[in-house]
Amino acid sequence: MTNIPETGRTPRVQIRLVVIQILVLSLLGTLGGRLWYLQIREGAEYQREASGNHVQQVVDPAVRGDILDARGVPLADNETRLVVSASRTDLLKQKDDGKGVLAKLAGVLGLKPDEVQQKVRLCDAKTPQPCWNGSPYQPIPITDEATPKQALQIRERAEDFPGITAEPEAVRRYGAPGKANTSQVLGYLSPVTDDEIQKAKDTDSPYLRSDMVGRSGLERQYDKELRGKAGVTRYEVDNLGRVIGKAQADPAESGSNLVTSIDSRVQRVTEFELDKAMKVARQQFDKITGTNYKADSGAAVVMEAKTGRIVAMASAPTYDPNVWVGGISAKDYQTLTGKNSDYPLLNRAIQGQAAPGSTFKVISTAAAVEAGYDFDGRYPCTSSYSVGSQVFKNFEGESFGPIPLGRALEVSCDTVFYYLSDQEWKRDGGINPKKGQPKDYFYKAAHQFGLGKETGVDLPNEVTGRVPDRQWKLDYWKANKDAWCKYGKKDGSYVEKIAYENCLEGNKMREGDSINYSIGQGDTLVTPIQEAVIYGAVANGGTMYHPTIGKAVISADGKTVTPIPPRKSGRLPVSKATLKGMNDAFSGVVTRGTAAWKFGGWPQNKIPLHAKTGTAEVYGKQTTSWLATYSKDYTVIMTIAQAGTGSGASGEAVRNIYSALYGVKGDGSIDKNTALLPEPQKTLPKVRPDGTVAAPKIKGDPAKDVEAAQKNNTSNGDEDQPAAATSPSPNTNSNTRRRPRRRGSRRTRT
Repeated sequence: MTNIPETGRTPRVQIRLVVIQILVLSLLGTLGGRLWYLQIREGAEYQREASGNHVQQVVDPAVRGDILDARGVPLADNETRLVVSASRTDLLKQKDDGKGVLAKLAGVLGLKPDEVQQKVRLCDAKTPQPCWNGSPYQPIPITDEATPKQALQIRERAEDFPGITAEPEAVRRYGAPGKANTSQVLGYLSPVTDDEIQKAKDTDSPYLRSDMVGRSGLERQYDKELRGKAGVTRYEVDNLGRVIGKAQADPAESGSNLVTSIDSRVQRVTEFELDKAMKVARQQFDKITGTNYKADSGAAVVMEAKTGRIVAMASAPTYDPNVWVGGISAKDYQTLTGKNSDYPLLNRAIQGQAAPGSTFKVISTAAAVEAGYDFDGRYPCTSSYSVGSQVFKNFEGESFGPIPLGRALEVSCDTVFYYLSDQEWKRDGGINPKKGQPKDYFYKAAHQFGLGKETGVDLPNEVTGRVPDRQWKLDYWKANKDAWCKYGKKDGSYVEKIAYENCLEGNKMREGDSINYSIGQGDTLVTPIQEAVIYGAVANGGTMYHPTIGKAVISADGKTVTPIPPRKSGRLPVSKATLKGMNDAFSGVVTRGTAAWKFGGWPQNKIPLHAKTGTAEVYGKQTTSWLATYSKDYTVIMTIAQAGTGSGASGEAVRNIYSALYGVKGDGSIDKNTALLPEPQKTLPKVRPDGTVAAPKIKGDPAKDVEAAQKNNTSNGDEDQPAAATSPSPNTNSNTRRRPRRRGSRRTRT
């Protein structure tokens, strides 16, 4: 008999076996269910993902479209260059983060190692230019000026230069045809950033990491049309990265070409004349400050009066937009943005704001007529206008007696407009008007003329200027009251006294504010493009336009042409009779008024010109020159900061621009064969069957040709105004012109 059980199992063992069997079956069931889920239900999805893991993309950048002038001459196009680029991803795989490779590359390219290192570092708030502000996964261009020998060295010694490529690429070129720079109008390109990629990914125009995008000017405004669509080829590769087939290929689509209304010849003349006028102004002595004029910045606009199309737009100082191509250097970046640069990246035609001086009187005249004053009535043009103990002087104490508004525009009589504006201020209730009492005709007119808002020009970052009406004064006072009250002193310096006054009543429309405002002084600010719209509307009978530079978009194959038509923005609040009176007065400015000394001998009977001069004082600076002019075809506006009087600084330059347009020689004769644009360009350039645009060649230098044609012009080069003209005599004390204004800029001579 034995003590071992017959089966070797006890009830406890049997229970354990059953539990184990259940666990095993459960695990097998779970595994089977999971396999079914992965293989059957989600199999197709995972198969697609697995396939994606073995697909690599190769991007073929799209060729950016050209920017053309009105005749088809390229202002911005592309050229093929040898571009050396570095991949940050590959460089960071090196033990020294690629520093050794970049040092060797610098030796081959003839650059400093630090310069190359700076180009591949990423931009952030603490990193100054040069740096890379594009995607860190995109190849970073080191130079686009590599020689074939340098490129061959890099490619033949690929093992010494991991992450470095040298390939021919299409890069942007700003050719300056006929020496027409056009930099602020054209803008420039830089790499797309990760933030921009994310923001645009769900739009109809997403970015790829290889894209270059417009940062200013037309390059930015029409970036979507110019950029095109990059091609993407997807290759199937095995685990070792070897290509086993092509999965899909989306060909690149070249960007469209933009035809503008700019005429490169007129652009060149406008840039040249603006620059020349500034240089001449710097040679003139300013009796007020006891130094020569600084003439540190300026702008000029030539616009079609009947359409609002921009024919030329110049801004000074200027720069070469090619410095951005292939990445900007630290030296060039400092030159463009440093404190001593005068900020050439600014387009002062749309971003420069200044008090308009007497060019503003076109608005004051319209406001006076709207308020009930007869255009042909007689108003006292006295030598001064008194308000209590304050005396507002007419320029140099001139007095013309009772004159109509038209004559007041011709001779730019300040006291007529002082009187009209002051009368309206009193009718509006003075400094403490009752609710609903002020009519504010002079301020409403400015808004109706389009001031205080953007004109809608097809360029980015336009500024609005300023109309210092009651609402603006209240808002400005609230924002600055604490600082004024802290700094102001009743018996302090001039600036401290102004702060004290503003602390007490800066929110109120004071009598002196309205008087200053009537002649384009005080806190009023306008831009050259706003003046072009206003005087263009006066020229065409009252219609205001949104200024436009883009004229048409032409597809790369030339088969699709999308015109960009002129856009009306409104009408001047002026009757036909008043417009006629203004036109006669502005014609008189050229023949017998404040601009006559600069337009002597002009063929006025054949090509009638109209003008309004303006000179604005700015606290702590020299006077700003304004000259607003128009013919039946064009409006030409020029302004130069710290340059003297309107006609004195800009008269010769503006006359020469008209001479170039119409072919007028220095002796007043007209040579139609030399006229650059005697009437606005109506047609688009011819598109060839292959999609390219036919472009005429520019012979010589248009600006030098105009300069040569003006040698017999007796008005050019005059430094002193004739005694009979209504401008300052050289011996008058300029300090007696008028009382100091309360804040900002103030006005001197037109």
